[in-house]
Amino acid sequence: MAEWTVERVAERFREAAITAHRLPSVRVQGYFNTWPAIRRMPWETLGAEPTIRRFPPSPEAIERMLETMRWVLWLEEEERHLVWMRAERHRWRDICARFGCDRTTAWRRWQKALEVVAFNLNGRTKPTGAKAMGQAG
Repeated sequence: MAEWTVERVAERFREAAITAHRLPSVRVQGYFNTWPAIRRMPWETLGAEPTIRRFPPSPEAIERMLETMRWVLWLEEEERHLVWMRAERHRWRDICARFGCDRTTAWRRWQKALEVVAFNLNGRTKPTGAKAMGQAG
């Protein structure tokens, strides 16, 4: 298999986010509604949002999503949130507000988190601390 890159890891997280949104919603069992269904007149639904029906993801997509979700164990909690927010295509402005930093810092942290995942997937661990700075220990 080809070596993992930051771009491939980012694309895989994006695919996992799309797959997660395509999963059926979770419903609490044991509760039910005895009220009859309300039938609306056509003029009552003119301004309503249309119901979006998504096809469920394939079993292969779900397996890739679960594998990708295990990758976040290599990241710190803040990095997990950052990577997942970006995978869900949140705007950088919202990400910066969430983490209290500017866009460049958020982008660098996102890149660093993806690099950590890519290094682990390639069978290496990224050096941290003094080793990463080029200082002797």
